[in-house]
Amino acid sequence: MTDTNVKVIIKYYSGYIRNWRSLCEQLGIELTLSRKEREAEILKKAYGKWKLGMMEHIFGMFAFAIYDEAEKKLYCVRDQVGQKQMFYSVINGEFVCSGDINEIASSDGFEKKLNMRMLQQYLFYGYPIGEETFYENVFKLMPGHYVTWDGKVAEVTRYFMPEFEPDTSKTIDEFADEIEKVVDEILSEEKGDKEFPYKESFLSGGVDSSYLFAASDAECANTVGYAESGFDESALARHTAEILGKGFRVKMIEPDEYFERIPTVIDKMGQPLGDASAVAFSIGCKAVREHAKVVYSGEGIDEFFGGYNAHKREIPKEWTYLTCSHIMSEEVVKSLMLDFDENVNAVDPVAPLWKEVQGKDELAKKLTIDISLWLEGDIYLNTDRTSTACGVELHTPFSDLRLFNVARKIPAEYKFAEDQNKYVFRKAASGKLPDEVAFRKKVGFAVPVRKWLADEKFNKPIADKLFGKTSEKFFNQSELKDLWTRYLGGEEQFWGRIYAIYAFILWYDLKF
Repeated sequence: MTDTNVKVIIKYYSGYIRNWRSLCEQLGIELTLSRKEREAEILKKAYGKWKLGMMEHIFGMFAFAIYDEAEKKLYCVRDQVGQKQMFYSVINGEFVCSGDINEIASSDGFEKKLNMRMLQQYLFYGYPIGEETFYENVFKLMPGHYVTWDGKVAEVTRYFMPEFEPDTSKTIDEFADEIEKVVDEILSEEKGDKEFPYKESFLSGGVDSSYLFAASDAECANTVGYAESGFDESALARHTAEILGKGFRVKMIEPDEYFERIPTVIDKMGQPLGDASAVAFSIGCKAVREHAKVVYSGEGIDEFFGGYNAHKREIPKEWTYLTCSHIMSEEVVKSLMLDFDENVNAVDPVAPLWKEVQGKDELAKKLTIDISLWLEGDIYLNTDRTSTACGVELHTPFSDLRLFNVARKIPAEYKFAEDQNKYVFRKAASGKLPDEVAFRKKVGFAVPVRKWLADEKFNKPIADKLFGKTSEKFFNQSELKDLWTRYLGGEEQFWGRIYAIYAFILWYDLKF
């Protein structure tokens, strides 16, 4: 029974409740309410009925803070896989939380101080990993966690962990049918939301976005393209849209537009991010906003179903899997940083979770790590902050917990079969896509920054930052110049290190 006497005040909310219709029926909420009103009622009544068990019943993306007046406690919650951001701090005895870290950093009474530990970890991984942030005393609430504030102490609790428990009793075809059924259920809820009568979708050359576009009510696809053919997926995306008989738009990105956009992206991101695709994604969101308010995107599948080559590579038993993305070794970071801390190790953010997943199969361990740290720390940071800054609401239906609950049961050999990554998902997608699309090799979302950075027409502002006064505070200039010289001399593999360092310096100059 719902406890109607529970008085709850919603202090913060960001998100989209996908299964709102069924929740309204369960909780006795009028279906005619506006979205803002109904989501507020859902949070209040779901808490009254299930307390913090409410997260098991809400499907979608969410970050919220609710105050229980009877308990005199604030509960700050983030969804299971971290599609929405949530940060918190205690400032002068007051608990502050927001999905935008910039709001906390600009709060009255907050003293900005750079977290050097995070800088060191960031240089290794290329993204702000784990619960610490670039600001001392500001913390990220990790996915599947909530923090309780009683007026004195902030206590963090994990309520969900993305564990994999393979079920070998089912066949590939049975799992593919189950995936199709769940995808249809999720997207039927999206289609039933008449407050969004018109939607579009991002579309690359890959199976994830292609399946989403085919199964959804999106009327037009959007992609970004480049003059550099080796990085451009727009032709593949256009071909898919033509097969499906839907609209298609491509936003061609020129290097001058890309570099001009970087400061805006880093500013709105709130923290440095060494993922160059964030800028391209931002330009794509800006283009979509000219004709749509809601856009679909296919994030989550690679991490749920094993889509990266790193998921197939064997690692020595004594090693810790340090997520599917890291850009510098500790030796390189040590050579570059002026104040390298020997007590801060690259393994630190991963080690506790890695210890917990021992005993699982190799793929299961890797996927738990990537969902918990990489997906939320890089991918969702990028997509949530850039889309929000552009005024576009991004829906990621494939990140829905119900689809994860299917993926977690699928054996590794079904995910890697016939020389394909995420094979069983491709099998499901083939129900709505021709095989040429469903089983197309993964292309990725590459950006030709590695080419553009070497061009004198575009790299002077980057060089000015790399070797300016701020850089001198943090980095060994001779090592940095050697890195820059080697890159300009043709060693393109170093572009990611350079971009990540540039992103940090740019962010520091914007915020301090």
